Amino acid sequence: MSLKEYENLAKGDRIALDTILANLKTDDSGLIAAIAQQHDTGEVLMLAYMNEKSIRESLETGQVCYWSRSRQTYWRKGESSGHRQSLVSMSFDCDGDCILLKVDQKGPACHTNRRDCFFFAVDGDDVVISSEPSIEK
Repeated sequence: MSLKEYENLAKGDRIALDTILANLKTDDSGLIAAIAQQHDTGEVLMLAYMNEKSIRESLETGQVCYWSRSRQTYWRKGESSGHRQSLVSMSFDCDGDCILLKVDQKGPACHTNRRDCFFFAVDGDDVVISSEPSIEK
């Protein structure tokens, strides 16, 4: 199945969360890309991966939880650094292959201590580092 059958619903129509989760396009490990965006500025902070359990936990607790592909475990953003992400809203794209998380980011979002993870900026034939790490700890 896919989300295609729901494309023509009107604004305000409702679909059960379980229906959407059952129709997400995940990889072979059950993961789906999730983009974290600062809710009040629109700033794109990071991309990570979620599975059904981390999606449900994020919705239930309001604290964003991802699946760490490198560590092969759940990762509650800010658990060790204190730079937490509080969930403001969650949306799924029309194809069911990506999640948009609007969050309230406390402190840097990137493990490099930068505000966001997108600091390798293309400039012609070069890539320029576009931000400094925060001194905030």
